[in-house]
Amino acid sequence: MIAEIALAMLWLAAALAVLQLGLGSYALTARGAEFLRAIRPIAVVQGVLVAIAFALLIVLFLRTDLSVKLVAANSHSLKPIIYKVAGAWGNHEGSMLLWVTVMGMAGGFVALLERRLNERTMVATLAGQAFVSLGFYAFMLFSSNPFERLNPAPVEGNGLNPLLQDPGLAFHPPTLYIGYVGLSIAFSFAVGALITRDVGPAFARAMRPWVMGAWIFLTLGITAGSWWAYYELGWGGWWFWDPVENASLMPWLAATALLHSVSVLATRNALKAWTVMLAVVAFSMSMVGTFLVRSGILTSVHAFAVDPERGSFILALLAIYIGGALALFGLRASTVTEGARFHLFSREGALVMNNVLLVGVLGIVLMGTLYPLVTEAFDTKVSVGPPYFNPVSAIFVFPMLIIMAAGPLMRWRSDNGRKLTSLMAVPALVAAATLALVVVFGGDIGVLPLLGLVFAAGLAVASVLPLWKRNLRRTPAHIYGMVIAHLGIAVALAGMASESAFNTEKLVASEFGQSHKVGPWTIEMQGVRPIAGPNWTALEARLVARYGDSNVQTVLNPQSRMFASPPTATNEAALLTRWNGQLYVVLGEEGEDGRWQLRLWWKPFVPLIWYGGLMIGLGGILALVGRTSRDLRRKDQPEYEPIAAPAPGTPAAGGKEALA
Repeated sequence: MIAEIALAMLWLAAALAVLQLGLGSYALTARGAEFLRAIRPIAVVQGVLVAIAFALLIVLFLRTDLSVKLVAANSHSLKPIIYKVAGAWGNHEGSMLLWVTVMGMAGGFVALLERRLNERTMVATLAGQAFVSLGFYAFMLFSSNPFERLNPAPVEGNGLNPLLQDPGLAFHPPTLYIGYVGLSIAFSFAVGALITRDVGPAFARAMRPWVMGAWIFLTLGITAGSWWAYYELGWGGWWFWDPVENASLMPWLAATALLHSVSVLATRNALKAWTVMLAVVAFSMSMVGTFLVRSGILTSVHAFAVDPERGSFILALLAIYIGGALALFGLRASTVTEGARFHLFSREGALVMNNVLLVGVLGIVLMGTLYPLVTEAFDTKVSVGPPYFNPVSAIFVFPMLIIMAAGPLMRWRSDNGRKLTSLMAVPALVAAATLALVVVFGGDIGVLPLLGLVFAAGLAVASVLPLWKRNLRRTPAHIYGMVIAHLGIAVALAGMASESAFNTEKLVASEFGQSHKVGPWTIEMQGVRPIAGPNWTALEARLVARYGDSNVQTVLNPQSRMFASPPTATNEAALLTRWNGQLYVVLGEEGEDGRWQLRLWWKPFVPLIWYGGLMIGLGGILALVGRTSRDLRRKDQPEYEPIAAPAPGTPAAGGKEALA
């Protein structure tokens, strides 16, 4: 009965979404004003019902109820509990239910918590959210039912894909999904504001926490996914410009631009049209990513093998949502194009320039991702990888880093170059010193890694300059958030550049007792033994590693695992981390001569990539807390108070306090 109850909850939630859309639309008319207050409770109940349906799906996986088709196809009685739970979303139908659950709960939280927005705009926003949700409810109920029964039930299930049986993949998809689907709230806010012609600072302040929340989850999800690919897939890479990787990066790029744009609108009443358009683009990228992963038109270790018919359904939803939003934007364009004016040489100008460059990178990634699919339609197969993405995106990224360093040091509305030049002298000197050191001592490392190290050093120094001469105890939390996030980008960039510049790799065939050198490490292979886990068996090697001339030994145990259900072999890499890098070892197969294949890497400073990602996420959390508390304190104040332009050579009013 659990599956039937869950399916009934899903139908009821879908019915409430219909009511939320219909009644919300009527409430916006002259005759329906009395129904304005009814929409919030409907949105809350809809979120609760769909959350119950998803919770019951987890219960079905925990009970290994093999009479449910989805459980039989993706679980097994011997699986550890954590992977039984993760099995609920480690497949197409379950992940789509997770999608509508996050969407429904997000709408419910908006209805419960958001009290600053004009009531008509709020109702229009919730009606827009219901409209988006309805497409996904229909997709699930008519095409991807997660509660479909099997008769007769099989004796045992197939089990979850072994590559997904990892703690990183248990948490990575929900994190990424919250980010993906959170952007639907920004989209609904934009649609609601367009309908009521209410695009202004109040609208931006109401939307900003949801954009920040989605961006934080996207950041952490991408970071976790990169870390998982690095240690689980056994090829030593952290990013390969895989189409599914790109599908998560594109919404992040758009959300980053939106995050900065919405702050300008909230603070300075500028960039109205640009903010609305970015909200539409950000959710569009989420939909494009969903289409790429679900349609079955690409091959990836991350992709769900779904038939083209379902992909066509998502493509139709993409066309309806985005086409409708763009049509609405066209109709309302004349009401949202005006905003406060500012000089190009100002903080607003820097943010606009950076937004344009972010959109440029987004365009590069989008073209590189879709181009092979377009050529395949004409029977020509091509692959697009790092030789395209790295240099072409760098054309936009390096100027963006310069503006990112200088922007927070500039005044709002207008500035002059004298003060900025003096402030930027220190990071410029640090960058120049880094360039000299790397050229002298780094050897031939390539242009892009060299520029990466130089820009990372300069950006790191520039990131902390907004704290210069401030009272650190009275500095708002969102300023610290901005500093930590920008510093995190510099740290991650340094890790990427170091790994590319100084990475050392060696593939060897080793006998027991034989030693091999990789970078500063000496590795000795001492033996291989069979072991068994809860639902797998493995061959585990014993390797002893010594760093440089040290006599200190560390044991490494890389494994070659075999899962019985489904039959799959995987590699479990052994990692050894020091302050200056990471030793990465993978065990291969035994040769006919009795020697074992070993793949050895020394990756200097590679952990900085993920430390930087965590810093970016932490900065976002601090900014979210700081901005939200500040907005709540201002709730009784007028939406926007014009600030007189400063006289040349004098500090701008509120200049430091209003740092984005």
